[in-house]
Amino acid sequence: MDTYASILLWAIPGFFILVVAEIFYGHFTQKQTYTFMDTIASLSSGMTNILKDTLGLAIILISYPFVLKKIALFELEDTLSLYIIAFICIDFAQYWIHRLNHKVNVFWNQHIIHHSSEEFNLACALRQSISNLIGFGALFLIPAAILGIPSKIIIILSPLHLFGQFWYHTRHIGKLGALEYILVTPSQHRVHHAINQVYVDKNLAAIFCVWDRIFGTFQEELDEEPPIYGTIKPSQSWNPIWINFQHLWMLMRDAWYTEKWTDKLKIWFMPTGWRPEDVKDKFPVLIRSMNPNEKYKPYYPNPWKSIAVFHFMSQVIMLVFLLVNFSSLEMNFQLSFGFILMLSIFGFTALMDFYKWAPNFGIFFGIVGLVYLMIPINHFLIEKYIIAYGYFLFYFAVSIGIGVWTNTKGLNRNLALE
Repeated sequence: MDTYASILLWAIPGFFILVVAEIFYGHFTQKQTYTFMDTIASLSSGMTNILKDTLGLAIILISYPFVLKKIALFELEDTLSLYIIAFICIDFAQYWIHRLNHKVNVFWNQHIIHHSSEEFNLACALRQSISNLIGFGALFLIPAAILGIPSKIIIILSPLHLFGQFWYHTRHIGKLGALEYILVTPSQHRVHHAINQVYVDKNLAAIFCVWDRIFGTFQEELDEEPPIYGTIKPSQSWNPIWINFQHLWMLMRDAWYTEKWTDKLKIWFMPTGWRPEDVKDKFPVLIRSMNPNEKYKPYYPNPWKSIAVFHFMSQVIMLVFLLVNFSSLEMNFQLSFGFILMLSIFGFTALMDFYKWAPNFGIFFGIVGLVYLMIPINHFLIEKYIIAYGYFLFYFAVSIGIGVWTNTKGLNRNLALE
């Protein structure tokens, strides 16, 4: 995990620079693809994913080293061609994992966050899951294991494979000629993120679009059918933690209230979106309008925008502190500090969703943070990181103040919508 934290310290600034560059490009060309809270929600979602992966918050049911040991038939030399073959195997595995996420109800929950934005830009690429808490991806790497590809190569290439999917989340690049037949391009991925009927569940490949062409899931972007982004059942939230588990909550509720025992089991493994008939009327769900201008877009006066920026920048400081000092921090502190940061992200995005309980949650969070800093075991922060400690004190105290101030505003989520 120390290595992964170090890699992120290089990758995060690169992602941020590219996002800012795209924002400026959209501004100067008058083709802006960013909105204020959607962007902050995307970046906040990226933070939750970084925390989840850095802290190792997952249970691995079956690991690649285990599969490799059991079924390897060859022992290949460590050459450039081996890395190329391994990269192709990772991409092939990702296609089928991605397809499973789109096609089966229970697995859609761990992918919905990536499609939740009703915009499409580089920041959307950072909307990565924290709900994929059970690891079974090694099953899809069986071809790599049979070929005897070492685990260290898979470990090296997997982050690069993920980072390679960042660039094509943009509306500013058109079709790319011959590359459209080899690589996943922005045009193809715009199709993938669209909810237009002709585009749904298409273009599932990650790097090489040949998998879509071979297995019948390819769809070209049509000039007469501009993509409409988001999910068919819109999340209506900026809270990445809630979005990650929103679909799971619906499945659990439907499984509980449906009367047929067969439906209680079947709902988990049916195609994405399937629901028992007897709960559709009892618990109706909102269906996204196909009007591209009808989006979840509450109105935020400047003081509210300032609150969002303050929380977000404070969370960035906390995350950078954790990553920079990761190798020198005790595991218990890594986990507890990560939990505090998750609480912060949950609380301020809930506030931006105008939940009436959110101001009190902000007060609660601030108090928890202050108590956390005062625990004797965390006094090492004063000795080694006094500036960071001072800022954390300031942030938690201001969070209480924000909670008190917003409590006086009588939040009404519906009236806040444009």
